[in-house]
This record gives sequence, structure tokens and C-alpha cells, in this order.
Amino acid sequence: MENIFDLQDKVAIVTGGNSGLGLAYAKGLVKSGCRVAIWGRNQEKNEDAINQLRALGGDVQAFICDVTQEEDCKNTFSETLLHFGKIDICFANAGGSGKQGLLHKSTTTDWNNVLNLNLNSVIYTYKPVIAHLIERKSGGKLIVTSSIAALMGMGYATGYATTKAAVMGLTRALSVELGQNNIQVNAILPGYIETEMSVNTPQAFKDGVKRRVANGQIGQLNQMEGIAVFLASNQSDFITGQGIVMDGGHSIHPM
Repeated sequence: MENIFDLQDKVAIVTGGNSGLGLAYAKGLVKSGCRVAIWGRNQEKNEDAINQLRALGGDVQAFICDVTQEEDCKNTFSETLLHFGKIDICFANAGGSGKQGLLHKSTTTDWNNVLNLNLNSVIYTYKPVIAHLIERKSGGKLIVTSSIAALMGMGYATGYATTKAAVMGLTRALSVELGQNNIQVNAILPGYIETEMSVNTPQAFKDGVKRRVANGQIGQLNQMEGIAVFLASNQSDFITGQGIVMDGGHSIHPM
């Protein structure tokens, strides 16, 4: 039987792919035959991720990269291209919550840090990939990790919510800009997903999430693998400029 999600002839970049959502995306891609380049700042985490992915049979390589630095992204893209020969897919996943708190008590540095981490990093990552895809005339896929914070009011995390909404605007604009090049641009909007970073989340917050999720369960990382494969595959060729919400109904459920 034909595997309509076969990615064996594809190469993907996954930023922040050494843990959390990025590693989950990478696992899904590897299981579908995709070759994967992990971009991450931490060498030890990169090596651990590579070991996990190679245990799944993946053709993978990790590259040290700080995606908040445009020159670093350019140089790492060149290294990635030299190793793999081409790029077909890019997951701009690296990001973070930034410093949380009341907006009027935050500093300009706080604001610029989260802007650089969650928005500028996506632009820095995408630019060399886009140039490569246009030059190859082969089409391609750009996928960014947004958040349901882009849809919901989220006090004490205004920088995070604002930047996650901003990448949705970027997604829609680029989908129009690159459509004639057969490049699809989409976003994944996760809700609360259990990761190694969430172990210290207050139980009261988790209980609140469970009340709003339709089946009362916290999202798991392995549930994010399939959406990555779908958006990377030819089965999503007629989907562009969209945000796919993966939150179990959290963002639509009343308190």
C-alpha cells in the first residue's frame, strides 16, 4: 500500500529540535523517512537528540546555532546545505516564553529579548531557506511554532502572546508572497503540552488546563508528531497561510 506521507526524498531543518516540540516534530519526520538537520544551541542536548533520532533509523545531523543571531543562521544554513545538498522543509520552532510579568513593569530589554527570540529568529531562519527554495524552483514547506496564546488573552505574558500572534501575520503574508513559488507556509498552534520544561508548572495551572480540554487530558509530545509529518508532506500542498490549533479544545472551551 502506498504511503501518502512518505518523506524519504526530503530534507528538513528543525530549529530547537533537540528537545520538546522540536524533537517531537523531528521524530515524526524521521519515522516517515525524512532526513533531518537539528539546529540547537546546546551541544549536549544536540547529541542526545541525535542519538534518539538515529535509534529510530534517522539520517540526522545536529548543528550549533543561535537563531537570534542572523549571521549565525546564515552560516549554519550553509553548513547544513553542504552536508545534505538541499533543503525542502523548515520548521522554525525555536523560541521561549521570555520574562513574564506585568507589561508596565517590564523593561525595553525584556521586550526586545522576547521579540528577538520568537519573531526575529523566525525571520533569520526563513530568509536563507526561502532564497534556496526559490533558486531550486522545487517548492517547499515553511512551518512555524506559534501558540494558542496568539488567540487567547494571556496576561503576564504579553511579549510571548504578541510575538506568537506576530508569526501568524508573518505566516499569512509569506503564504501570499511565496505562493507562486509553490512554497506553502503554515503554523502550528499548540496548547499546553507536557514537556521536560513543564515539570515545574504549578498544579493549579495544569488543573485549569484539564478543565478546558475536551477530554480532560494534558497534551503529550508524541501527539505532535503527526501534524509535523502532514504539514511537511505533499498532502498539505493545498493548505497555506493557516494556523493548525493542537490544543484539545482548550482555546474554545469556556472556563
